[in-house]
Amino acid sequence: MRTIDDLDVKGRRVLVRADLNVPLDGETITDDGRIRASLPTIKALAGNGAKVIVCAHLGRPKGQVKPEFSLRPVARRLGELLGQDVAFAADVAGDGARATAEGLQEGQVALLENLRFEPGETAKDDAERRAFAERLAGLAELYVGDGFGAVHRKHASVYDVPALLPHAAGGLITAEVEVLRKLTEDTERPYVVVLGGAKVSDKLGVIANLLTRVDRLLIGGGMAYTFLKAQGHEVGGSLLQEDQLDQVRGFLSEARERGVDLVLPVDVLAATHFDADAPFDAVPATEIPADRQGLDIGPRTRELFAAKLADAKTVFWNGPMGVFEFDAFAGGTRAVAEALIAADAFTVVGGGDSAAAVRRLGLPEDGFSHISTGGGASLEYLEGKTLPGLAALED
Repeated sequence: MRTIDDLDVKGRRVLVRADLNVPLDGETITDDGRIRASLPTIKALAGNGAKVIVCAHLGRPKGQVKPEFSLRPVARRLGELLGQDVAFAADVAGDGARATAEGLQEGQVALLENLRFEPGETAKDDAERRAFAERLAGLAELYVGDGFGAVHRKHASVYDVPALLPHAAGGLITAEVEVLRKLTEDTERPYVVVLGGAKVSDKLGVIANLLTRVDRLLIGGGMAYTFLKAQGHEVGGSLLQEDQLDQVRGFLSEARERGVDLVLPVDVLAATHFDADAPFDAVPATEIPADRQGLDIGPRTRELFAAKLADAKTVFWNGPMGVFEFDAFAGGTRAVAEALIAADAFTVVGGGDSAAAVRRLGLPEDGFSHISTGGGASLEYLEGKTLPGLAALED
C-alpha cells in the first residue's frame, strides 16, 4: 500500500475516510478515542498544505437524514483537538459539501455530514454505490483511507472511491495492518488470545482460525456460558446460544486434538437479575443456580486468567469478561486488562467494547502495545478474510 508520504498533497483537495463513529449522549461525545486516533493523519496532511476533506459515518441511520446521527458534534470536537476551526458541510456530497470543499485554503480541514445519510454509501447494488462514490470523489483530487474500523465493509467511501482517485493509506491503517501482521505471520510465543463479549456466533470464524495458531485461548464474557453448557453444565439464566452448542463442542474437541489450552471460567458472579444493583454471589462455573445469571467472571477465574497470561509473549484481547458498564461486574474485565499491562508481551486490545472498557475503567492506554480502533475489522482479519477497504488501497 502507498502511504501519505507517497502523495504530493500541497494545495490539493484530499478526501480522508476516517472512523469517527463515537458514542454520543445527546450531543455530548462520551468517548473521543476514535477522533484522537485520526488526528495524526489529518495533521500530517494539513501540515503539508493539503485542503483536507474528512468523511465518516456515525451509527446506522440507514440512508435517512436523522439529526441524532449528525456529525456536527464531532466537527466541534475535531476542531478543539486540532486547535483550528473545522468547517462543517451540512450535506454529504451535494451543493453544501462542494461549496465547503472548494472554499478550503491550504492547511484547512472540513468534515462532511454523516456518510450513511446517503443510501448509496451502504448499497448492495454496485451501480448505486458507484454513483454515490463518483459524487463523493468529485469533491477531491486525492483519497486517503484511514478508517480502519470500516475497512471490512464494502461501502462506497471505503471500497469504490479509491478506484476513482489516486489513493494511499493513512497512518492509522498502516499501523493497524502492521500490528495484525504480527499476530498472524511472525508471532512470538506463547501466543494467548482472550475472547469475551456476548455471542459465540459473532466469533465463530475467528475461533476456528485461531485454534490453528494459538497456544492458549481464554474464553470469558457472555459467550463462555455456551461453552459451559456444551460441557453439560447448568448455566441458569445466563446468556446462552442453544443453536451454537454443536459448533462449540466441535471447538472443544479440536482444541484437545491440537493441544490448545482452551480455558473457561471456573467461577462466576451469579446475579439474581440483570441490573447494576442486583444481588450476586461468586459460585463455581459448573454450579450456577437455575434462578441466577452470570454477569462476570469470578475471583478465582481472574487469578487463573492472569496466570495464563503471565508468561505470554503475544496477547490479543477482544471482548469484555462481564457487564463492565455496571461497576459491580467490571472486575473481571479490569483484571484481564491489568494482566495484559503487567505481561512482558506484545499486547493488542482488539477495539470495540474492549477499547471502550480500557477508557471507561481509567486504565492507562500506553500500558498496551496497541489499542485497535476496529473490533470487527480486526476479527475478520484474524479470521483470514480479505477486507474490501484494504484490498482497495492495495490496488
